[in-house]
Amino acid sequence: MSLEEKMTKKKVLIITYYWPPAGGPGVQRWLKFVKYLPKFGVEPVIYCPLNPIYPQKDDSLLNEIPKKITILKQPINEPYKLAGFFSKTSKTISKGIIPEQKKQSIIQKAMLFVRGNFFIPDARKNWIKPSVRYLTTYIQDYGIDTIITTGPPHSLHIIGLQLKEVLGVNWIADFRDPWTTIGYHKQLKLTKIAAKKHKNLEHKVLNSADTIIVTSKVTKTEFKAITNKPIKVITNGYDIETNGVENLDNDFTLAHIGSFLSKRNPEILWKALSELVSENEDFAKKFRLNLVGLIGEEILKTIKKYNLTKYLNNIGYVPHKESVVFQKKAQVLLLIEIDSVDTKAIIPGKLFEYLVSNRPIIAIGPKGSDVETIIQKTNTGDYFYYDALNDLKTKISIHFEAFKNKNLKVNAIGVNQYSRENLTKNLSEIILKK
Repeated sequence: MSLEEKMTKKKVLIITYYWPPAGGPGVQRWLKFVKYLPKFGVEPVIYCPLNPIYPQKDDSLLNEIPKKITILKQPINEPYKLAGFFSKTSKTISKGIIPEQKKQSIIQKAMLFVRGNFFIPDARKNWIKPSVRYLTTYIQDYGIDTIITTGPPHSLHIIGLQLKEVLGVNWIADFRDPWTTIGYHKQLKLTKIAAKKHKNLEHKVLNSADTIIVTSKVTKTEFKAITNKPIKVITNGYDIETNGVENLDNDFTLAHIGSFLSKRNPEILWKALSELVSENEDFAKKFRLNLVGLIGEEILKTIKKYNLTKYLNNIGYVPHKESVVFQKKAQVLLLIEIDSVDTKAIIPGKLFEYLVSNRPIIAIGPKGSDVETIIQKTNTGDYFYYDALNDLKTKISIHFEAFKNKNLKVNAIGVNQYSRENLTKNLSEIILKK
């Protein structure tokens, strides 16, 4: 018997909506925490839906679930099933893809209104009561004294809130994204009454949880204005398996990994690339743009507008392991965020895999973001604001010259702090402290 097996582990119940075969970034955080928690004296028990509607699926992630873990599943009744006859619209909204106001159809406007005002805090609210009923018995039967809820969807925090009220368990609320200040929240066509309900629920959760975990310092600052409860920052990270060197692309590839939604459309980038293609014959011969993931229609239209379609390799959604291959082979990695105060707290999960790819990052986003700070402190790339066209163009040119001379690389500093194992150690200290 190993030393790990001899250890008396503390059981903790983790309540999550996203679990394999869910694809996309939402599933990665707790799948990886669960992988390492036993090493630090914690035995995780997972509670997730039996029949969820996942916008993206990645069956390869099923192989990453630890074999000895206890997984509890209960049915969930989701309104997206009832909206099946609006299939394209309902699937789009369930992915978080919300068209611009002026481009929304009557059906889309109606569905957004219903989603925002009748499903508070979100469309998984019908899972709250049956989950509380089931978990109340399970927690009592198995003597669990600590639970963790992770959202969004924030309905899961309401499950935690009610279990706290009924059983008095130690409750850790993990916010992968903010609640009422995240960008899409403003697009839900909320009435004043509905907006107040969201705010009240947010306030109650933040002031009832024993400990709050957030993924960014900006979110911590925001929540500190609402609650005096302990708030810990545990970012997303990279797993050790993402290390390693692949053969780099022969072309000068700029690659964006992950969903690239229309609202992130970086016209400054397309303009810079269009000018470089026109001005530099060598650049035009070697440049390729790889987009790996779901791509918004406006992105593709703008790429066409700037005559870049011939350089585009639109790969689409692929399983996570395949996306990592594209990432490690790219010459330069792109990270784009909406130019808004609401996105300063958003740190895409792919950033941390970018950090250990040994490829230079070009990021474009708002001033004062956590992403800007991380990239600067780790010396892994450059961060540009949306008014820095000339600087962006110059940096791409510098990278291209380094590519031609076969010395395009980065010298990363201090990225080990973002390894999934180190982050899980920090998490375990919070769990075991109580």
